[in-house]
Amino acid sequence: MFRFFRNRLLAGSPDSDESARSRRRGLRSVLSVHSVVGQMLVLQVAIVVLLAIGVVILMVLTVQRESTRDARHRSLAVAQSFAQSPGIAEALKSSDPTAVLQRRAESVRKGSGVDFIVVVDREGIRYTHPLPERIGKDNDEDMSPLLAGRTTQSETSGSLGPQFRAFVPVKDADGTVVGAVSAGVTIENINSRVADQLPAVLGVAAAAVVVTTAGAAVLSRRLLRQTRGLGPAEITRMYEHHDAVLHAAKEGVVIVDADRRLLLANDEAQRLLGLPPDAQGRPVRRLGLAAPTAELLSSGREATDEVHFAGGRLLAVNQRPLDRYGGPSGSVATLRDSTELQVLAGRADAAKARLKVLYDASVGIGTTLDVTRTAEELGEVAVPQFADFVTVDLAEPVLHGEEPLGTEQQLRRIATAGIRNEPPLYPTGELIKFVRSAPQLRSLTSGRAVLEPDLRRAGGFRAQDTERSRRVLDYGIHSLITAPLFARGVVLGVANFWRSEKPEPFEEDDLALAEELVTRAAVCIDNARRYTREHAMAMTLQRSLLPRRLPEQNALDVAYRYLPAQQGVGGDWFDVIPLPGGRVALVVGDVVGQGLHAAATMGRLRTAVRNFSSLDLPPDEILARLDELAQDDDDEGTAESADATIGATCLYVIYDPVERRCAMARAAHPPPALTLPDGTVQFLELPAGPPLGLGGLPFEATELGLPEGSKLVLYTDGLVEHRDRDIDESLDILGSALSQAGPEPDATCGAVIEALLPEFPRDDIALLVARTRALPADRVARWDVPRDPAAVSGMRSAVTDQLDAWGLEEVGFITELILSELITNAIRYATGPIGVRLLLDRKLICEVSDGSSTSPHLRYATDTDEGGRGLFLVAQLAERWGTRYTPQGKVIWSEQPLPAG
Repeated sequence: MFRFFRNRLLAGSPDSDESARSRRRGLRSVLSVHSVVGQMLVLQVAIVVLLAIGVVILMVLTVQRESTRDARHRSLAVAQSFAQSPGIAEALKSSDPTAVLQRRAESVRKGSGVDFIVVVDREGIRYTHPLPERIGKDNDEDMSPLLAGRTTQSETSGSLGPQFRAFVPVKDADGTVVGAVSAGVTIENINSRVADQLPAVLGVAAAAVVVTTAGAAVLSRRLLRQTRGLGPAEITRMYEHHDAVLHAAKEGVVIVDADRRLLLANDEAQRLLGLPPDAQGRPVRRLGLAAPTAELLSSGREATDEVHFAGGRLLAVNQRPLDRYGGPSGSVATLRDSTELQVLAGRADAAKARLKVLYDASVGIGTTLDVTRTAEELGEVAVPQFADFVTVDLAEPVLHGEEPLGTEQQLRRIATAGIRNEPPLYPTGELIKFVRSAPQLRSLTSGRAVLEPDLRRAGGFRAQDTERSRRVLDYGIHSLITAPLFARGVVLGVANFWRSEKPEPFEEDDLALAEELVTRAAVCIDNARRYTREHAMAMTLQRSLLPRRLPEQNALDVAYRYLPAQQGVGGDWFDVIPLPGGRVALVVGDVVGQGLHAAATMGRLRTAVRNFSSLDLPPDEILARLDELAQDDDDEGTAESADATIGATCLYVIYDPVERRCAMARAAHPPPALTLPDGTVQFLELPAGPPLGLGGLPFEATELGLPEGSKLVLYTDGLVEHRDRDIDESLDILGSALSQAGPEPDATCGAVIEALLPEFPRDDIALLVARTRALPADRVARWDVPRDPAAVSGMRSAVTDQLDAWGLEEVGFITELILSELITNAIRYATGPIGVRLLLDRKLICEVSDGSSTSPHLRYATDTDEGGRGLFLVAQLAERWGTRYTPQGKVIWSEQPLPAG
């Protein structure tokens, strides 16, 4: 109602946000002759144009009149000046007046602005003339007045056309008229002067028309906003409707001007306020209103639903100033009879309070997936709006993510909230066994909330614990509602609402609110319970899939840290994999997402990495095979379920302690950091490669030499990616921590975690620090073997001598057999140079290299076969054997355990 009258009464208020389209519509409305504004604009423009035309005509006539008068005066003045100038009379008496006067007359004519100066004698014969051919001819002027000594002026048509001219007699010294001088201006000259001034006159008139029209347009636009582009009939109809609505409305409307006089009061306002018939125009304070109402209406201040008593009625008054909306000073108020509404005010306030509690519950309960915290949030919402104390008791299995077994079991109190600390209720953490008559157990059994309005009369409450019940009553707690926490067919526990400070007990209406609160809380608690169970399962799965201990090897000193996210289970993993030849592979990976699927995918990828590593492939080929595996997972997940690998990153590193070289490749994983023995830290620039599962792009490996004592630092993005700092800042912190850390890998892990670990980790963190070792040169033996079968015996002797030097005489015979077979196969079947290398590490490693890429295969030879038993013999004598491909060919290796002792 207030908005309606404001819009009607203040229809002319400007709209600061009017769009261009509205302006175009406004312009069309201004130009339309169907609207009042258009008609007024057309009338104003027509009047202005007519006035401008009249002014132009008047100004032209005025200029012409002034030009004519100026011509008359100039002609007379020039004629008089020339006639009275010295020598004129003597020249007329001379024998040749023309020779004396013609040049002088022309000079004066050109300098005075007249069109001609003519000198005549007493008979009217011309002595001078602008046209020389007219000299000597008779002038048509009547000479009698001139001879009588009088000056004459006339408008006539002469030899130069229509003109104004003046004749002045020339007198000699004794006063005798000896001739006359005529000076004049032609009408054509006068008209040309008027034409010269006409553009200025028209320009002034046009400017006046433009300015006046612009002013009329501005006023018309202002009027357009006032009338909304309506025509006379529409305006009349609008105000008729306005008056009808104003006086028929069931809300009172009062408008007061800046002088605090009553401008308008509709019929309802006059009835509600009891105004006299002549109230309009009188000061508000003299209308006999109640003091608070008169003060509000005369103050003009803003008010919203202020309650005022008038005539035995309770009025709700809303008031707004008019000038806020671009209108005149003053205020408009609406009055509403709210007497009947006040009868229901108490119930409305109570309902409003209940709705507020429910709203707070909807946004305040279940903000986390923690069972205990959710129970505490229930207490925080209900106290003190609904209850003075709230306690929550849950079944023990619920706290561990399991479902309770029944309603007879004990409950543990996990949350207590109240207006005071330490009430005499069961404390938080205590295990409670409720008796059958207790309200809590009755609530659990029935599945409905139980109301105990007066605890002094509640026998079941007192039977639970007589001494504690007495202390509770003495403390002032007098009323209780206990409601079961019931969700998805499972009773999780009970919530108890207690009152002490509020004197009124709980009522039946409060039961519905209590049940609504515990229903919402129960769903949130059950969600937290289910999350706890799934989180525990995922954590168990994740721990089972990660390395339980690091393998024994001599190439690297390794330490690690694995920190799961605070919420959820991620797919970060790491691994340390011993490889043939004393080499070691380091792996760090991260599966996108969280939950059971991420953990399971991590397990599949880690298993695949270990399997592919057994093939002794370079890092880029390992990643290529992992990429194919991830693509197969995507295809199966798309076809069968939503559980598909949606992306994973990986960094794979192989370190060779013999050559002291490191080969590495990554699939969209953060690059490793390298700390040199002198403490210098650098982040290795590796080709990024695509994430696993994307497919279609190759991976590229990088190889570099590492001095002994260098530290390789591999990590997942959870270590360096944080919401509150940039990745570059995190890398700077990581580099600083690495440069200040000690040489031990474990100490380095601790320093990095301390520097970068966030307060609430949102992602898993995997950190792997490996310090390089080098296999001593005296534990490595190399030989080049000629491609001659006779060289085998020489190699057996050389190997035997080396084993004796190492103190491994016990394995000499077996080693000779293994190398004999491998060297013989290389000489017989392979190409290129042949090399032999012995490595003394945790095991004795024999390697035979050649330039062929053909791998030998183990097979069973028949009784008639002359060969084919060599590899079978190697497989029987060695603990492990295999083939490793190199850029130059391949290496066939075998491992033998060292003798004990």
